[in-house]
Amino acid sequence: MSTLAFDKEKFRRLVRQAVAEGVTLLKNDGEVLPLAEGTSIALFGRSQFNYYKSGTGSGGMVNVREVVGVYEAIRRDPRFSLNEELRKTYEEWVADHPFDNGVGWASEPWFQVEMPVTAELAKKAAGSSDVAIILIGRTAGEDQDNRNERGSYLLTEEEEKMLANVTAAFRKTVVLLNVGNIIDMNWVKTYNPSAVAYIWQGGQEGGNGALDVISGDVNPSGRLTDTIAMDIADYPSTANFGGKERNFQQEDIYVGYRYFETFAKDRVLYPFGFGLSYTEFSIRGESFHEEKNGVRARVIVENVGKRAGRQVVQFYVSKPQGELGQPLRELVDFAKTPLLQPGETCTVELRASAEEIASYDDSGATGHKSAYVLENGTYSFYAGSDVRCDLKVGEMNLAETEVVHQMAEAMAPTEAFERMKPEATENGFRVAYESVPLATVTREEHRKWDLPEEWKGSDQGWKLVDVYDHKCSMEAFIAQLSDEDLICIARGEGMNSPKVTPGCGGAFGGVTDSLLEKGIPVACCTDGPSGIRMDSGRIAFSMPNGACLASSWDLDLTEDVYEMEGLELRKNKIDVLLGPGMNLHRNPLNGRNFEYFSEDPLVTGRNAAAQLRGMHRNNVTGTIKHFALNTQESGRHYVESIASERAIRQIYLKGFEIAVKEGRAKAVMTTYGTVNGYYTSSDFDLVTRILRGEWGFRGIVMTDWWADGGKAGKHERLDMASIVRAQNDLHMVCRSSQENSNGDNLEEEFRKGNVTRAELQRNAANICRFILDKPVFNRLIDRGNSLDIRLDRQKEEMEFSYDHAEEVVLNPTGATQIPGEAMPTGRRSYNALLVKAPKAGDYKLTMVVRAETPYELAQFSYTIFRDQELIRMSSLKGTDKEWRPVEVILPDCPRQFDVTVYFAMDGIRIREIILEPVEA
Repeated sequence: MSTLAFDKEKFRRLVRQAVAEGVTLLKNDGEVLPLAEGTSIALFGRSQFNYYKSGTGSGGMVNVREVVGVYEAIRRDPRFSLNEELRKTYEEWVADHPFDNGVGWASEPWFQVEMPVTAELAKKAAGSSDVAIILIGRTAGEDQDNRNERGSYLLTEEEEKMLANVTAAFRKTVVLLNVGNIIDMNWVKTYNPSAVAYIWQGGQEGGNGALDVISGDVNPSGRLTDTIAMDIADYPSTANFGGKERNFQQEDIYVGYRYFETFAKDRVLYPFGFGLSYTEFSIRGESFHEEKNGVRARVIVENVGKRAGRQVVQFYVSKPQGELGQPLRELVDFAKTPLLQPGETCTVELRASAEEIASYDDSGATGHKSAYVLENGTYSFYAGSDVRCDLKVGEMNLAETEVVHQMAEAMAPTEAFERMKPEATENGFRVAYESVPLATVTREEHRKWDLPEEWKGSDQGWKLVDVYDHKCSMEAFIAQLSDEDLICIARGEGMNSPKVTPGCGGAFGGVTDSLLEKGIPVACCTDGPSGIRMDSGRIAFSMPNGACLASSWDLDLTEDVYEMEGLELRKNKIDVLLGPGMNLHRNPLNGRNFEYFSEDPLVTGRNAAAQLRGMHRNNVTGTIKHFALNTQESGRHYVESIASERAIRQIYLKGFEIAVKEGRAKAVMTTYGTVNGYYTSSDFDLVTRILRGEWGFRGIVMTDWWADGGKAGKHERLDMASIVRAQNDLHMVCRSSQENSNGDNLEEEFRKGNVTRAELQRNAANICRFILDKPVFNRLIDRGNSLDIRLDRQKEEMEFSYDHAEEVVLNPTGATQIPGEAMPTGRRSYNALLVKAPKAGDYKLTMVVRAETPYELAQFSYTIFRDQELIRMSSLKGTDKEWRPVEVILPDCPRQFDVTVYFAMDGIRIREIILEPVEA
């Protein structure tokens, strides 16, 4: 376990390095990059004023003191000068075109209006600048996908005009894409800028990381984790993406490069794994061996260029087509070299196990239904710098088909459809189709085979610490819990529960007095994954998004970054980060691709595992999500993914399996939506048979916030009974577990016998085992918590800087009514009433508020402080459209005091505020 203190400077250095390693250079004509010292730069694009540190929604709402964008980074670097006249022109324009936040949850526009750049302005800037840097920015996030429209996946007309005029005026032009995911890239050929790089969304150090690359301090080594095609229609998933009710996944396993390399190489602009460097490398084979459980290859990488740099080596397999049909290439391993000086070499070892090479047979075509198999034939292995590498390092020949793992049918579809399968032609393969095998066993039948037995026992007064001290078993402890205890512990509370760190997403465990009396503390979880989200306004470190980190292909660096994240979690008494997000980039239009890693499950799983290992160094953990097939935001609460068992197991679950087996995942979050007829929250095959039974998972499973349960289709009442039966331990979230504030059906179904006491005990034991292993329990028993004590001594990251302050003189004879306009409600703002009272004492604050948003499930939190002391956190739901009073007692006020309200996001309206004394 780590013995470090939380070192913000070290965190900053690691994050800056991670951004630089993730920057992906796609074009660099004439070696325009890196920029020479003394270069004068004309910086175009309004994103110089609003660098996107992350996407929107739960994956990006981290409070920071400062974000260093590209402009700030360049301005502070004495090696370069900026065209100040051009900057002034932008400042004057932006003053009349402020940043548009939208209103409420997930409503921020995915782009900001761009300043028109005329040919005359571009020519004038070129007359006094050596190079033009053009910044193009995009965001995206929860609840709405990207669109194949200008300002989202496509450039806007003003952005295209800017490119046209700037590239015409300047001999050297560099385009930097401050985006969360890939966008259309056809404009590169049209306007032919000298250099193009994805700088992604790099968190609060994003601009510095980008500067390190364009200055040459870091040689770019980022590589694409997605295929960039000519047109969005070229992606095979596009035809079945974005439906609000259901999506048939006809492309099956042919996601991303698996499709393009097999069927449509000519439709690719930039292949999977591609990226340029400021130097050149050669890769040559050294050895290849078949082993008992796979293959091993060694390759020699040499820097044959003129600058020091790092190379990513990718290892691919080409399988025999056999009966199942296969992609032309599949990634089975990768590695990143250390920094190599010109002329220096290193040896890289690459491995692929039988499990990583095998394919899943869901039809029995090989004679082995529901099994991972290696079909007979020749397996060829290639190593190189992207998916199109041509260095064949070895081959493996199998005379007979081998069964790697015999499984049992799970999650199979019940509705007939057809899926892609390669059909050989003279020039390669064409797309053919076959019928998808349908389910032969229901989830209900599977559950009946696996019902647990009830633990019997009387109340011996055991506490959870007695399990910790081996005085009693977990079974004996759980057997004491009452039916009410077992029902209540299955409900997590939040958001912004007062029982845990202010502003966090959820509380679970000892959420009732009875559970607390049993010695079960209240554990805390909150969003990630790009940093800690605390709606109280508390500052945290904003990290690069998942797409940026994955593009570095540097798992050791990612692990180090998340070790520091783990320390920050402990410092804030948070046990579980709600991330990493690790769904596949099935389609470039998914709004949350910025959080996720790749179109490839191996890249996805290994990045998630690295983040978990980093956090585990400090005995906190992450929640791998969204389990599973959360590949779009449109209709995400109800949309049904209809997919083959092969696609589910071999593509969509594979990354999660890696995170569980290699990253030792301890927490999993299911999705909102449904897969093949069942909400994932209630899918016994997914949560119990595959996750726990096949993979050996021993942690907790939680729902997404306010998720539904049961079979596909909308329900008028929360079907928590089906969630418990699936062994999804926690339904997140409710206001009060004791009061059943969500009105779920668990107690009623338990009384009917449709949920057993044994099932409730099983889930409660999962929760208690998890808590027993986390810092919250050590703090409760005051043992093994020396790291927490050291972290407590460090300064808290909360400073007030009022965005608006209004002086208020209270009425000496009664209540003082203040118009709502005195308290602006802009997102991430501190707004204060500077109160002068006639006397010291207790005062009551009443705010009449409502929500204004079209998003019913959104939640808008606000935090009330008195003289910088947190008094209360509260929130409104999107359904709170009527005016309602919120009353708070402010105790022991002096004659002059401040009432400050922090608004995490806009969407809240205040009609009036009333301050009045409370008589003793």
